[in-house]
Amino acid sequence: MKTDLTDTTASQINKALVKARRAIGTPAVGMVLTLVIVTDEENAYDALKAAGDASREHPSRTLVVVKRVSRSPRDRTQSRLDAEVRVGADAGTGETVVLRLHGEVVDHAQSVVLPLLLPDAPVVVWWPVNAPLDPASDPLGALAQRRVTDTYACEQPVKELAARADAYTPGDTDLSWTRITPWRSMLAAALDQVACQVQGVEVEGEEFNPSCELLAMWLADRLDVPVRRTRSAGPGLTAVRMDTDCGPIVLDRADGSLATLAIQGQPKRAVALKRRDTAELIAEELRRLDPDDTYASALRYGVERLKQDGGDAPAKGERGAGDREAVPAPVESAAKGPAAEATEEAPVTRAAAK
Repeated sequence: MKTDLTDTTASQINKALVKARRAIGTPAVGMVLTLVIVTDEENAYDALKAAGDASREHPSRTLVVVKRVSRSPRDRTQSRLDAEVRVGADAGTGETVVLRLHGEVVDHAQSVVLPLLLPDAPVVVWWPVNAPLDPASDPLGALAQRRVTDTYACEQPVKELAARADAYTPGDTDLSWTRITPWRSMLAAALDQVACQVQGVEVEGEEFNPSCELLAMWLADRLDVPVRRTRSAGPGLTAVRMDTDCGPIVLDRADGSLATLAIQGQPKRAVALKRRDTAELIAEELRRLDPDDTYASALRYGVERLKQDGGDAPAKGERGAGDREAVPAPVESAAKGPAAEATEEAPVTRAAAK
């Protein structure tokens, strides 16, 4: 059921939600959280579709905040709120409200969103594109327990990682980090099968993919070894090679779907390691709403590394002619084992990584 409201208010939107629930015969509210999506008109459809698919696992009230661009000075001084209320089959397993803000109200989106939040339920804010440099200080981000961004959608993703580290607040997360959960789980499981000391690591992936950088930072932070970041044609992450005193451990995924795990002295194994879509990534992020300390540690290590390599991260198109970028190991951090944390934070089985 869809209800269109023009030049409306938050109070009228709440009334429309109650009326729509009664009309379809479900007056009770069964949502577990409020998901606020802050986007533009161009990306609203894809974000809403991903949220709708994720709502099958996490029934939620989804508020899509679309900030419309005013074309003239007169339009910028006039405030108007249009809304589209979706309940029932049109909204997955929850409720959806598409909010289109015009004029001055664009700068006060939190005053529109606040009355529509579910009472006594956690709030997650997701920026598919154009995320603020400091999500926690954003008026909408301040309402949330979790703030989800995606550095992959940025013009200069590697440089964006440094900015994210400087502004990190517990509760921040990145879909580029979520994308490497199966890789972290598979690598931790591989290390559990051998009693060897890792001496060095090489992470291979396409250029300007922050997931490759984050995986390299995590390995360097947790293993306390030199990590080398190399570039390939992709897609995404293509390989991780760990040199140990017992022989190499290689996780190679050349086609973006099926990977091969090779451990010295053991037969090669094929493992499912497909590239996941946005709906799966959002669903994973909604499973835990507490701060991700492992992400924070890896992110902060990366900022220190980038500065040691000569200041800020290189801008897009400004890297040197060399194909390899060294990642020095931290000199003060103690060696840590990745197996325990990956088992706790990334529940992916060894046989098939989702």
